[in-house]
Amino acid sequence: MIWQRLVLAAFLASVGFNLWGALRDPHLLALPAALAGWYLADLLSGLVHMVMDYRPCPEGRGLAAIYFYEGRRGSPEYAALHRATMQRVNAFERISYDFKNHHPRPDALGRRSVWRLIGSTVLVAALPLSLAGNAALLLWPVPGWALALLSAMLLGGGFAQYFHGTLHRRENPWLINALRRIGLLMTPAAHQIHHDTLQRDFATNCGWSNPVINRLFAHLRARGRLDDAGLEPHS
Repeated sequence: MIWQRLVLAAFLASVGFNLWGALRDPHLLALPAALAGWYLADLLSGLVHMVMDYRPCPEGRGLAAIYFYEGRRGSPEYAALHRATMQRVNAFERISYDFKNHHPRPDALGRRSVWRLIGSTVLVAALPLSLAGNAALLLWPVPGWALALLSAMLLGGGFAQYFHGTLHRRENPWLINALRRIGLLMTPAAHQIHHDTLQRDFATNCGWSNPVINRLFAHLRARGRLDDAGLEPHS
């Protein structure tokens, strides 16, 4: 849809303006700040992933019926059931369900459109934060290193679910493969550890923050939080 393309274009233009501000005021701290921003984006991707995986779905809304649907998922019957069910839950609950549905059907994520993967993140968080950075740049002398950190965090955070989707596709743009080779994005093999256990390595960008998130998960798990019952919807 045209409005979706306009929103994505506005986001990229806004981040580009912040990057211009970073380049206008070069500093030795710019590179480590950008890497710190990339780390923060990875950390956010893992924290969101952990919460959404284990957050219980609301009962009595029909989510279990589509999750455990035994017929052909490409059928008109399933499409109608899925559409009707999603109308009974809010946007946050839809996202939570999608994270759970991803575990038994991981390759489906790689087939989704860019907008479905990142649209809600861009609209709710990345674009408003980027515009706030634009306003700050126009009003005050914001240091270039701070804008480098912000830009890296916005790109990593805004495209986190797209990066996640590329882990479940065989063919990806050359840029994705290049970022994997230099360690700025994780490999499918590294991400498979999460799918094998569902109890570690929740970050899906570069994985740098996984040691921290794994310790947090173990801490919460030991205290009775993040119960396995939240991994699937219940009728």
